[in-house]
Amino acid sequence: MAAAGLNLLVFLAKWTVVGAIWGALALAVIVLYYGYDLPDVHQVAQHVRRPAVTLIAADGTRFSRTGEIQGAIIDANRLPRHLVEAVIAVEDRRFFYHFGIDPVGLGRAVWVNLRHGHMVQGGSTLTQQLAKNLFLSPDRTLRRKVQEALLALWLEHVYSKDQILTAYLNRVYLGAGAYGVDAAAETYFGKPVGRLSLYESAIIAGLLKAPSRYSPVNNPNEASQRAQVVLSTMIDAGFITPADAAAAILEPPSSRPTTAAGLGRYFADWISDHVGSFIGYDHEDLVVFTTLDLHLQQAAELRLAELLAAQGPQNQVSQGALVALSPDGAVRALVGGRSYAESPFNRATQALRQPGSSFKPFIYLAALGAGYTPDTTVEDAPLRIGHWQPVNYEKGFRGLVPLRDALAHSINTCAVRVLEQVGVERVRTLAQRLGITSPLGHDLSLALGTSEVTPLELTAAYAGIANGGRPVIPHAILEIRDSHGAVLYKRHGSTAEPVADPAAVSALTGMMTGVLAYGTGKAARLDRPAAGKTGTSSDYRDAWFAGFTADYVTTVWLGNDNNDEMKKVTGGSLPAKLWHDFMMDAHTGLPIRALPYASDIAAFSVAPVAAPAHPPTAASAAANAEPGIQDLISRLAGKTGAVPAVTSDR
Repeated sequence: MAAAGLNLLVFLAKWTVVGAIWGALALAVIVLYYGYDLPDVHQVAQHVRRPAVTLIAADGTRFSRTGEIQGAIIDANRLPRHLVEAVIAVEDRRFFYHFGIDPVGLGRAVWVNLRHGHMVQGGSTLTQQLAKNLFLSPDRTLRRKVQEALLALWLEHVYSKDQILTAYLNRVYLGAGAYGVDAAAETYFGKPVGRLSLYESAIIAGLLKAPSRYSPVNNPNEASQRAQVVLSTMIDAGFITPADAAAAILEPPSSRPTTAAGLGRYFADWISDHVGSFIGYDHEDLVVFTTLDLHLQQAAELRLAELLAAQGPQNQVSQGALVALSPDGAVRALVGGRSYAESPFNRATQALRQPGSSFKPFIYLAALGAGYTPDTTVEDAPLRIGHWQPVNYEKGFRGLVPLRDALAHSINTCAVRVLEQVGVERVRTLAQRLGITSPLGHDLSLALGTSEVTPLELTAAYAGIANGGRPVIPHAILEIRDSHGAVLYKRHGSTAEPVADPAAVSALTGMMTGVLAYGTGKAARLDRPAAGKTGTSSDYRDAWFAGFTADYVTTVWLGNDNNDEMKKVTGGSLPAKLWHDFMMDAHTGLPIRALPYASDIAAFSVAPVAAPAHPPTAASAAANAEPGIQDLISRLAGKTGAVPAVTSDR
């Protein structure tokens, strides 16, 4: 009997040793298989991050930060005790007792998840999270989890608990581009981490679960609820008492009035893409002081979103853009679409669309510079050039029409005749000098705004008109500094010479006031002098209103990204209404001022030039046009069938 028992013990011991050997071999194979491509763990102290760019609005408010914001590196034993305890309580209560992997915590997580039937609790330790943050991708794969465990064991072997905790708290991502608790304290509460209250520490600890969802800036209610969960967990861990938690909840967290979250996302992207062209691309953290007016930006975003939500569906219009400049070219508001979250494509700076009749002011400015006056008459009558026949929005013809009325009522036949008389190249050159940078056509269809432009460049060109014929460069960066305050770039004002006759510009501005007073833009009328122009492209695919007061130059565009036609939306309808509503917001509290470069039309003294008695024919147009227009007319004359007409807008 004793011999049998001894044999059993020997048998068990033998196979235990064999099993241990095979287990060790299996473990070695696993380590070799998953560990052969582990990153260089000796680079733990070398944290490469994207430089941060902080954008400051005109009033000094910080409204955007891109890149990674890194606060001061602070030892864990120098951080507020309640912050460290909040993180440990909610993330890894057994941090000081495990060896990088916590079998007890892992088993508890498995049990809880099995009871609930789905994942409600994780078993990763702070050391594992640090290993993932430092070395691994966020992929949820078996390889990544095994490598995470191996790296956690290595970290625990090489570094002390305090060193691991210090690295974790200074490098963990806490939302809004902030890495580390010091950056988070500054981002959300405008103070160094050492001054955080218990409740503020609970909010930051709560961010670890989901930084965007529990952001106190974007979702203050959810952030508060999460902070209360953290406080409850701290009570369970014995770090604080219920009385401490109750007192913390009664003490509101500090606000950060110098941050405007969510505004100007399109503007911020546009600026961030251009910073490198001013100072190069090899700098660290930057602070960029911009021209953005947050009051105007908020008004622009709200007005566009409200109009599209209320009237977009029934009018088959889904997108829009708005740009507002000061007359000197400073960008005060820029909205590139109805929702940055849905589509970050910037329609204000990137979308090339046909401006329609909003291009006509450049034609009439060229004519005024060539000797026409607002009282010069041009014939509104049927017009055919080859097989091309531009028509007007309104039925019928008016006969001889003064230029001021031709512009105010956006009469297509008049614009084509004026362009033919003045010359396409003269108009193209003038428009480009004023700020149109996109290619312009060489044919008479230019009169109807068939050459595509962006809302930003059209606004800049209108600003040149508002500025008395002096072109402006749309600009948004005033100064760039590094993180130490050193100035890397500073804008200096520039004064350009007029590219158009100032008297002609004054006359045109006076004519453009008629668009709002009695023409196609009556819906845009303000409580102060304003000039502008409507624009609608063929088949109602684009609708515009662009105009200016003494204080602001603003352009509105509405349409669809897929170029679908709208339901008879013209520049004089929804765009004019949106322009009006935004400009009323923008001018709240501003004194009423006259347009500085608008002349009294009746006092315009340039000698009149008579308009031709008869409309141009294909032959006369070909004789007087540039070679590019001759080619177009020849091609049109050789075609058969009707050419689609281009309509004017209201």
